[in-house]
Amino acid sequence: FATVGEPQCELNYAKSGLGYCDVIVGSGVEAPRGELVNIHYTARFADGIVFDSSYKRARPLTMRIGLGKVIKGLDQGILGGEGVPPMLVGGKRRLQIPPNLAYGPEPAGCFSGDCNIPANATLLYDINFVGIYSGNAK
Repeated sequence: FATVGEPQCELNYAKSGLGYCDVIVGSGVEAPRGELVNIHYTARFADGIVFDSSYKRARPLTMRIGLGKVIKGLDQGILGGEGVPPMLVGGKRRLQIPPNLAYGPEPAGCFSGDCNIPANATLLYDINFVGIYSGNAK
C-alpha cells in the first residue's frame, strides 16, 4: 500500500478524542464544507490489519465533506475543528478515530450477515487529500 514506509508522526488529540498528525502538510486549498473532495486512504484496525483501501481500487474516493455523509472522525480529520487544523490539498494525515467518532457500539460494513468492522472499533486512517472534485457545481 502507498502508506507503507512513510515517515511516522506523533499524534495530537482533539477534545473529541480524535488523534491526528500531518505526515505531509499540503500546499493547496482547504476542503470547502459541503463540497465533494477526492481522497486516497488506507483504513486499518488498531492491530494494523487493513480493512479497506482506495489504493486497491486504483482510484481515489469522492466524498462530500462536513455534512455527516461519512463518519465523524473523517469529517473532523479532513475539514478540521475542535483544535484540528483543516487539511490542505496535497496533504497526508494520519487519523486515529475512536469508536464514538467512527461506528460506535454497532458493527458496520455488514453484508449477508457478516460484518467487517466490529462494534466499538478504533480505526486508523492514512489520508491523502488528492483534491477538490472537479464536478462540483459553481
